[in-house]
Amino acid sequence: MTPTARFALAFCLATAASAQSEIPRRRFRSWGSFAQNPQHTAVSPVRSQSLRRILWQTPVDLDPQYSGDELGIHYGSPLITAENTVIVPVKTGAGGDFRVEAHSGLDGSLQWSMPTDYLLPPHDWIPEFGPALAPGARLYFPGAGGTVYFRDDPDRAVGPHGQVAFYGLSAYSANPRAYDAGVMIDTPLTADESGNLYFGFRVTGDTPLKLESGIARIGANGEGTWISAAAASGDSSIIAVVQNCAPALSLDGGTLYLAVSDGNSAGYLLALNAATLARLGSVRLQDPATGDDAQLPDNGTASPMVGWDGDVYFGVFESAAENHARGWLLHFDSLLSQSKTPGAFGWDDTPSLVPSSMVPSYTGSSAYLLLTKYNNYAETGGDGLNRIAILDPNGTETDPVTDATVMREVLTIAGPTPDGSPPAVKEWCINSAAVDPWSRSVIVNSEDGNVYRWDLAANVFSEAMQLTSGVPEPYTPTAIGPDGTVYSINNGMLFAIGEGTSR
Repeated sequence: MTPTARFALAFCLATAASAQSEIPRRRFRSWGSFAQNPQHTAVSPVRSQSLRRILWQTPVDLDPQYSGDELGIHYGSPLITAENTVIVPVKTGAGGDFRVEAHSGLDGSLQWSMPTDYLLPPHDWIPEFGPALAPGARLYFPGAGGTVYFRDDPDRAVGPHGQVAFYGLSAYSANPRAYDAGVMIDTPLTADESGNLYFGFRVTGDTPLKLESGIARIGANGEGTWISAAAASGDSSIIAVVQNCAPALSLDGGTLYLAVSDGNSAGYLLALNAATLARLGSVRLQDPATGDDAQLPDNGTASPMVGWDGDVYFGVFESAAENHARGWLLHFDSLLSQSKTPGAFGWDDTPSLVPSSMVPSYTGSSAYLLLTKYNNYAETGGDGLNRIAILDPNGTETDPVTDATVMREVLTIAGPTPDGSPPAVKEWCINSAAVDPWSRSVIVNSEDGNVYRWDLAANVFSEAMQLTSGVPEPYTPTAIGPDGTVYSINNGMLFAIGEGTSR
């Protein structure tokens, strides 16, 4: 059993055994990837600080591009080391150009900065530029031509650094212009417990090695391999990995999950051997109400999430307008061979895992619940009462919109800020929340410019901190550092929020 699996099992047993007592604080290893870990559960190992004041802030976008008052971009997640160094992905140009910065978690002071020549794939909204921290204190971040840069000792002002390529650095060095023009990483990076790296890439031109869009693995030893999206799915119509879809790993690290598509209208969720990239299972993603192919738009932000029991969750957009643009949260077993009860909404974020002991009112048998956003858009037939929700993955109810059998709602709470005609309220612009079992709360970001603490015991927003005046933007993450500082992105800025005292 891997360290991640042991932690999940011990954590599950501890929370189930003592819902009323303080959960023992565990060692903070890192907030090392999108949604904290390779399973994307977003569960914090430490208690978050109170949302008392903004401790420091720094831009994540030096040239934000507005369409009216909207920001069409997916911002990458900050990463936090065990020594409280905050790694910040920063967009420096109007249409791209990126660098990574390292800031002190205590006061935000800049420790070091590294540029990258990374080039974005074709896109509408700007996709995520998503670095990853691997065990052994190595930071990886995307480079041009499908290459990856690394920087060791990220807590130090100076550290060893270099570049690797999944198809061989010698091949890249022989013709960098061809690879730079034709190969682009199009997902956040994910590192496993052994330091192996995974990501999706898109190929738009000819390359000397005849690469095709697909999935890459770079081993901890620097050796790379890849498989095309078509070969991985067994379907020649599949041409791409879904943009912004961060690869996820099973608890034992042996299975890799990623979504691929024909460009937008159809695709598969894949389960691959994490060592060889051979297909272990796949499922064509379908709308539960119509039975037709679900849509997988690149403007979405869903990544697979793996629960403590090995079940896999992934959000998709509906095949038609029958579901008020709420999409579906699909649910499968570990090899994707069994489809389970879906959620009636939640296509455009990644669900977070909520230990069931965090919700005292819950009386079901599930060891964990799911947090997802529940935007119900008025312009697509909904009532505009945009909410976030806690779902029981094993409970059922009848959805009032589609009459489909769906996951049971355990708790929901509406956004507090009006947005037009009642009951419409501002929506939740999250691609991943942060879960704090120690205070039985979750941290979420809103388009109204505030970050909120949702107290699951009382089902109220117990704290709020205004970050900006608010701006419509696609999706932003929240994170929690080793001293409990909360990190939230709003309007192109990363905010560190807390009590102002170290722990």
